[in-house]
Amino acid sequence: MTTPDRTAQPVRPRLLVLRALGLGDLLAGVPALRALRRAHPGHELVLAAPAELAPVAEATGAVDRLLPASAPGRAVPRSLDWTGPPPDIAVDLHGNGPPSHRLLLGLRPLKLLAFAHPDLPGIDGPPWYPEEHERDRWCRLLRAYGIDADPGDLLLPRPRTASPAPGAVVLHPGAGSPARCWPVERYAAVAAELRGRGLRVVVTGGPAEGDLVARLAKQTGLPDTDVFDGGLPFERLSALVADAHAVISGDTGIAHLAVAHGTRSVTLFGPVAPSRWGPPPDPRHRALWYGPEGDPHGRRPDPALLRVTVEDVLRAVGELPAAPRP
Repeated sequence: MTTPDRTAQPVRPRLLVLRALGLGDLLAGVPALRALRRAHPGHELVLAAPAELAPVAEATGAVDRLLPASAPGRAVPRSLDWTGPPPDIAVDLHGNGPPSHRLLLGLRPLKLLAFAHPDLPGIDGPPWYPEEHERDRWCRLLRAYGIDADPGDLLLPRPRTASPAPGAVVLHPGAGSPARCWPVERYAAVAAELRGRGLRVVVTGGPAEGDLVARLAKQTGLPDTDVFDGGLPFERLSALVADAHAVISGDTGIAHLAVAHGTRSVTLFGPVAPSRWGPPPDPRHRALWYGPEGDPHGRRPDPALLRVTVEDVLRAVGELPAAPRP
């Protein structure tokens, strides 16, 4: 009889990252996640984020496991379903605290990386700057702890799935709040002009945006084959964006996905400025913005967003660099 090997196996140290937000938030955090992966190659990197973002986390190449965590809006989850010993390292990429800081401190990590907050003087982190760009903010946090991080390290690998509409212009009229939704009638006018130029136009929308997509499709006269509502699975959405002629949207997740794939894009900003959430400087990406900033949670399209005209969008599309040859 073979004697079982009861030799204790070494336990892999664990690094927990909290970013329980949306698609765009996760994509903006990719440079920081990859910096943590490089700095701690022997750790299991666990990302606390909404369960539906598991394919996105996998695509980053930085995350070993997703721990489902979410809360309404942009709130901090009430708890984390963490099991086993405390994290060796916990990183707050969710916010400035104190709720997110306290959530992680409750797990008793050996080390916490987080921004300083006056209500938690025990955290020796760097100061928080409200006007800082989201990608830069989290890279600066890590650099303060001696971890090299590059805000430009944000590209995703090309999806293995084939695009359902290669070469199309993708319109995405929805966003996280009505304040960031450009009027459907204006999207329809853009679609009509682009179709008149011989371009294929398709429309996408999330699970709760069916009515919005249906209105746009009806006003534009799009066939059912060019309407992708109900929230495409990430792999298909990623493929659609990666092989698109261009993506036109408000300040929302699909705009960040276009940047992650190097796909040409025109993003309509308001009420939040592109200096905080916009694409990196690159001729492939145009950010339309007039200001001033307003309430990102407003119930009507923000006045700054409404200052962006159909002519502005069409001009921006025409100024995009030529698509590379296949």
